Amino acid sequence: MRNSVRELRGERGLSQGQLASEMGVSRQTINSIEQERYTPSLPLALALARFFETTVEAMFDAHD
Repeated sequence: MRNSVRELRGERGLSQGQLASEMGVSRQTINSIEQERYTPSLPLALALARFFETTVEAMFDAHD
C-alpha cells in the first residue's frame, strides 16, 4: 500500500527511531511501512495520521 510516511517524517526532521518511539512500535516497523512491505493496523494508521495532523486516507493509498 502506497503511503507518505517517509515524506511526512522527513518534513518533521524525525528519524525512523524517533517516530517509532512516538508510536510505540519498533524502528523496523516504521521502515517496513515506509518500504511498503507492511500495511499498519488500523490503530497504528490512525495514530500516524493524528501525529502528522492528516487523515488516514491522505496518508495511505491502496491504488497503484
